[in-house]
Amino acid sequence: MARPMRFFAAALRLSVRPVHVRAFSTGGVRGAPKIAYDELETRTFSIIAHIDHGKSTLADRLLEITDTIPRDSANRQVLDRLKVERERGITVKSQAVSMLHQPAGRDAPLLLNLIDTPGHVDFSYEVSRSLSVCQSALLVVDATQGVQAQSISVFKIAQQCGVTVIPVLNKSDLPAADPERCTAQLRDILGIDTSLPENAPLLISAKTGAGVDTVLDAIVARTSAPPGVVHGDVSARGPKGLRALVFDSWYDQYRGVIALVSISDGAVRKGDTVVSHHTGKRYEVLDLGINNPEPCSTPVLRKGQVGWMITNMKDTAEASIGDTFFRLGEKVEPLPGFRPTVPTVFAGIFPTDKSDFLKLEDAIQRLAINDRSITMQKESMHTLGQGYRLGFLGTLHLDVFRQRLEDEYGHEILVTTPTVPYRVTFKDGTHRLCPNPVDFPDEAERKTHVQSVEEPFVTGFLVCPEEYTGAMMDLCAEHRGEPLEMDFSTMGQSQVHMQYRLPLAEIVTDFFDKLKSRSSGFASFDYEDGGYGPSDLVKLRFLVAATPVDALELVLHRSKAQYFARQWVQKLKEAIPRQQFEIKIQACVGSKVLASETQSAYRKDVTAGLYGGHYERKLKHLNKQKEGKKRLRSMSLGRVQVPHSAFLKILDTRQK
Repeated sequence: MARPMRFFAAALRLSVRPVHVRAFSTGGVRGAPKIAYDELETRTFSIIAHIDHGKSTLADRLLEITDTIPRDSANRQVLDRLKVERERGITVKSQAVSMLHQPAGRDAPLLLNLIDTPGHVDFSYEVSRSLSVCQSALLVVDATQGVQAQSISVFKIAQQCGVTVIPVLNKSDLPAADPERCTAQLRDILGIDTSLPENAPLLISAKTGAGVDTVLDAIVARTSAPPGVVHGDVSARGPKGLRALVFDSWYDQYRGVIALVSISDGAVRKGDTVVSHHTGKRYEVLDLGINNPEPCSTPVLRKGQVGWMITNMKDTAEASIGDTFFRLGEKVEPLPGFRPTVPTVFAGIFPTDKSDFLKLEDAIQRLAINDRSITMQKESMHTLGQGYRLGFLGTLHLDVFRQRLEDEYGHEILVTTPTVPYRVTFKDGTHRLCPNPVDFPDEAERKTHVQSVEEPFVTGFLVCPEEYTGAMMDLCAEHRGEPLEMDFSTMGQSQVHMQYRLPLAEIVTDFFDKLKSRSSGFASFDYEDGGYGPSDLVKLRFLVAATPVDALELVLHRSKAQYFARQWVQKLKEAIPRQQFEIKIQACVGSKVLASETQSAYRKDVTAGLYGGHYERKLKHLNKQKEGKKRLRSMSLGRVQVPHSAFLKILDTRQK
């Protein structure tokens, strides 16, 4: 029976895309000795870092040193499974993998659970979820660049989760490396007492593997096993019974919903009946296992282990992130869950061909199943047809989702301009969030019913070399930033740390592109929620031949309305094809026209064949042409139909 099972698992891996489906094996590698993972002492750790500081490379080296994967000098990025992750060189989805490590002086190996996390600020929710089930975190810092903005952000998340932070200075073998300066930054900026042995930074080179073995020893030495674990006795359920925290889930079209769980107390076996604290529903445990790095079935998961659990659950909505599973008949206190994600960027996604909506809807729902931080709502526009308005955690999150739709499902889509949720307070005391510009009140309604309008703000942390300080200050001023703090001393000799209060709407467009271009790629920016604040906002509407275009409506600050009105009206004029009559293109705030352009009409020279004669002879033909155009305008054929290609040219941010 073993051969058909292996054949089926191999066929499953070949027939299904690895992005959506993971192949599950029951016995591991052929010929390898069977390991009782549930009898080993465990450590659970994560790797956190600023983007491009070598986090994925370090994960590869750890897997190679522990013989979890074959040793290879190339950067394989084993845990970056998505195509978009490999193309962009970033991590957008956390991955869990278990490895065996035999420390010196120990009789039995340890089971180390690594949870790889993203590095970009848009995926901080993935980082917080992963760190909540960890005992320690490797804070990787590039020894040539030092502490960056996102290094500060992920360190704060680690502090909030109460994990042990182990500083690691990567790329220390390069000539430009400055470990002394980086160590001073760890002490002065992050407050890590590097003089203590348990906080001493580790000098490594993840690319060559130099010093990486000390990282594994530090994980074992600086953290301890979960208390109350009886090794080898899987029947010991502990005084609190089974408590399994669900911190991730995905859907497998062959095996249903797969929940990634961390066992906080007790143990769970195949065949057990577990109950969801969130829904109260009962489920039978069909299979259990860990990733090593491919999924490997195990008979038991016990306290301290991180693994996957398959039940007879068929809907991912039932696998609520932060839920606690307990065994039927046991009375336990639920574990503290996670705060639900709050989208910060909203955008509409529409098919370029309106007949492809059902296919696009299916693709969006499949991707959203594996990304629980996305919110979805159906949307219908007169100009674009049916689509979805989705909420994301940032513009990179939106861009990655769009690329996955195009790469994995082959859809040609149109994405509207990203917007943020504005808060409107009415005179009767009620509030309303407006993530869609169509729902934002116009000038007439604001005068009669609206008391105040607020927009979301963020507290931004910017780190750059000292010579780019002026350029970064100008950039923040252009985007309505208010300086809060600036420090030239704590960042060492050549870098400055700035803190600004910025409107969220100003950084979801082209802020990061300008940041990289004006600093030659040396500046980094991170932000956190800064709450709502009053702002003078207006809704900019566009009229084409006196007909509103709902897909192009914008909400922006009054000081920038004139600039955007002129810019977008010119774009509309270039994108809309000419007709047999003049087309008036206008940008309005309320009843006030801020910018206007006229698309000239096609005109046949009806007097070309006339030679000589009285001028009234030519005038007769010109008047006849004018009357014909007037009749054409009054007919239904005279209404301007803006093609989808025009919207694609205007809205596609990748072409700007």
